[in-house]
Amino acid sequence: MNQLPNGWKQINLKNIIDGSIKNGFSPVAASHETGYWVLSLGALTDDGIQVSEIKPVLPESKILENILSMNDFLVSRSNTPSKVGRSIRFQNEINNCAYPDLMMRFRINSEKADVAYIEQFLRSSFVRSYFTNSAAGSSKTMVKINKRILENTLIYLPENINEQTKIAQILTTWDNAIRTIEQLIQNSEQQKQALMQQLLTGKKRLFDENGERFCGVWETKKLSTLIQEINKEKEIFPDVIELLTVKLHHKGAVRSGKFPKTTEKGRPYYKRYAGELIIGRQNLHNGGVAIVPDECNGLIASSAISSFNAKGDNTDLEFILSVMSTEYFKFMVNNLTGGTGQKEVSVSQLMSISIPVPPFKEQQKIAAVLTAADNEIDTLKQTLCRLKTEKQALMQQLLTGKRRVFVALSEQE
Repeated sequence: MNQLPNGWKQINLKNIIDGSIKNGFSPVAASHETGYWVLSLGALTDDGIQVSEIKPVLPESKILENILSMNDFLVSRSNTPSKVGRSIRFQNEINNCAYPDLMMRFRINSEKADVAYIEQFLRSSFVRSYFTNSAAGSSKTMVKINKRILENTLIYLPENINEQTKIAQILTTWDNAIRTIEQLIQNSEQQKQALMQQLLTGKKRLFDENGERFCGVWETKKLSTLIQEINKEKEIFPDVIELLTVKLHHKGAVRSGKFPKTTEKGRPYYKRYAGELIIGRQNLHNGGVAIVPDECNGLIASSAISSFNAKGDNTDLEFILSVMSTEYFKFMVNNLTGGTGQKEVSVSQLMSISIPVPPFKEQQKIAAVLTAADNEIDTLKQTLCRLKTEKQALMQQLLTGKRRVFVALSEQE
């Protein structure tokens, strides 16, 4: 990096640690709650501690020796390459909680550094990159860092501890804004799920264009009466056409940026067009279903993905897509594949599934309401992504002294 500004210094983490770095203890989990806990490896996240990731343990001596205290730092010493080195500052979120052997604990000397500043610094992209690049292991899925690597972590530190505090306060404000948006997303997703349960079963009826509640009769129909597979011609030169990807968990279809590598015995490829309902038959149980968006018009997918359109004028494909995202539909798919040893659903199996269906106009209204809910969630997710990106950019400036904060004369040392 560039030279640090006046009043800043570069040190190793070991220079500001109070005491030593210690690994934890991994006991056998108790079969019942005891009032004492040990963290699971998944408890350390990029955004702090996940309090649900704990296991009950007996209060044996090694557990009591490793009970966490306020402002203890924890670092994941063994994890996947993208997660190794994750760190959190413990703030008494869980009572009587110990930490496992795959984590390291240390404390910061509060006379040498502000603990909240160090918390932010350890989350920075340059520290995370250092841990990722320093990690070693015989497995590509699990790598490790050790105490020496942690001790040698470079820290850029304002010599005035009040400047450290100010920087931490600014970044914490951003963290609070990010958490608020995350909570809004969670609430909106829960509300949408509740709305789906009511609207897609007829328990709640919407208003029609005349301001009156829909009152048409719902019927149980097989998918074979609602949608039909589209017959397509095999692409002769698929390797020059971009692949379309159906994302799992009902997250839509997107451009992949990739082109197929065809073989004589490989699956054939077909073009897909905007507005088609496409179903990944191998991943239908995981939400591999979408409607082709305009930006994917004319892209290709293999024969493992089937395309459908509405059968007649009384089926709204957006409504069908919503039904396919319900737990009821997932249950029906799992019933079809249960015990077969594989999860691919044939078109004939799919067409045999029965679903509750209202008249066409009500289908359209339900689909529009659920699409509006999806759009609201997407907008919140875009806001969240923007805030996280902007915070990272701000960290790059504040944690290197490229942007300075105002410290009152009375706070200057």
